[in-house]
Amino acid sequence: MIAGWLLLLCALPCLASAAPQVGRDYLVTGAPTSEQAPQRHCTPAMQAELTERVEIPAPPEGWSGAPQAVNVFNIFAGEVRVHHGDREICGRMHDARTRDSRFRAGVGMVVVPPAGNHEPIQVAWATPLKPGWIPTVRIGAPSPVQQFDTARLLVRTSCLAIAIALAFMALMGFLSTRDRVFLGYTLLCTLTVLGQAVLSGLSGYPEPWLPIGEQEARWLVVFSCLALPVLLYVMWLLVGAARAWPTTERWLPWLTAAICATAVAALWLPRDALSRLAVGMDAGFAVGCPAILALGLANLRHRRADALAAIAAVLPFLAMTVMDLADSRLLIEYRVEAIQFSITWFLTVSAYVLNLRLGHLRRQRDEMRALADTDALTGLPNRRAGLQRLEQHMADARNGAGALSVGFLDIDLFKRINDVHGHAVGDRVLVAVAGTLTSAVRTPVDVIRMGGEEFLVLLPGVGGDAARGRLEQMRVQVSAAGDSLAIAGLTVTASIGLATFTADDGDAASLLRRADAAMYRAKRAGRDQVVEAETALADST
Repeated sequence: MIAGWLLLLCALPCLASAAPQVGRDYLVTGAPTSEQAPQRHCTPAMQAELTERVEIPAPPEGWSGAPQAVNVFNIFAGEVRVHHGDREICGRMHDARTRDSRFRAGVGMVVVPPAGNHEPIQVAWATPLKPGWIPTVRIGAPSPVQQFDTARLLVRTSCLAIAIALAFMALMGFLSTRDRVFLGYTLLCTLTVLGQAVLSGLSGYPEPWLPIGEQEARWLVVFSCLALPVLLYVMWLLVGAARAWPTTERWLPWLTAAICATAVAALWLPRDALSRLAVGMDAGFAVGCPAILALGLANLRHRRADALAAIAAVLPFLAMTVMDLADSRLLIEYRVEAIQFSITWFLTVSAYVLNLRLGHLRRQRDEMRALADTDALTGLPNRRAGLQRLEQHMADARNGAGALSVGFLDIDLFKRINDVHGHAVGDRVLVAVAGTLTSAVRTPVDVIRMGGEEFLVLLPGVGGDAARGRLEQMRVQVSAAGDSLAIAGLTVTASIGLATFTADDGDAASLLRRADAAMYRAKRAGRDQVVEAETALADST
């Protein structure tokens, strides 16, 4: 709380300096600028690196004179040059400041070729790191092309936002459960956020926020080397293969860590080796996904429910692998979005499994709490839980909720029952007495086994003669419960001490002491009776 107020006080000067102009009917934000529109021309050094080129020819009758928007997607590294006549622009996907602001998911430009002109529009880019990762060029009227560009940006940012939200969810789960699985999932989401940012170019939007500089290709391979083996390892866990082959738990994490360690070496590899590493990682992932599917189908045949989640998680990656082998035009055009969708789907399925784990952990916690608060033999609350409930009733009574009485019950001569009839019969007597008492009160949790043959009965809202009458009924019912066991020579009676809460009872211990003293008074008076604490005090005096 204090830290929050300090942060608010520190932010007040910034808020005051950024205050907008507010009038009666308007609101003005921002400030005038002298910054020019981003139209960065290519230097000769830039053009020397652009080894790949394509020319978009004019229609046979020449250009119509209408504006033409050209947008280039799927450029994972390096500059892109769009050129026509005396107009040109160079831009990088990972630095939005170098691009035309009208295009956010690609590098684009709007040109207006003269009517009847036949000069083609030229697009150039650097050689891709992977042979199949070719760029996509879209040309058309400015409005549809820009809308298409915006739609792509929305898909990319949505996938990124979902991964961030899932990371926060898993972090909250870790803080509440201290389960390392949630922390591992948080790190996985964080890794995929960074990887997707580099893949989609969002690492440079609206300005570079990841320090990758001009090494986009290297960082893309780095995050691939980190993410792909981790994804396969998580799928291996989801499919339940670790339980089928327990020995893999010894070496598979180390193998995954060793593969991830190659990501560091990727920063210094020459381009040819970097390209081979990227292709090799993709090939390994393409082999691993069908293996996960086969294991999932095998486990599904054996009615293992967790295999279904693994199959669902791997399906988008398998579809992408098949489309890649078939040179699918759809995948070539939407490769970035397909990869991001597959990763987001995988994270969502993993989050579902994680949510199931969270529910299981909560059930375990509730069961452990119930075991800690419950007597194993009778199913009644034990002494610790009973004292907490008594304190709650006493607090209610102090706040004017009504009277409160307690009955401290002890089964008479219980040791003799165990010695004569055996401990098994003694346990049956305890269970029968517990069932009788709980049936005689409105709330079963108001009957507590204090230990041994002693029980505590809480009577909230009941005092005076009404409390004594209730306990007299219970005493008679306890004797009837013993008779219902139909064991020859078995007689069950109980001595009960009654105490009513007063202002002098500072805590539960003082009220219990009075009830306990009254119970022992009942035993000394001949057993099988109810004695009130005030009567016991008067007789002693």
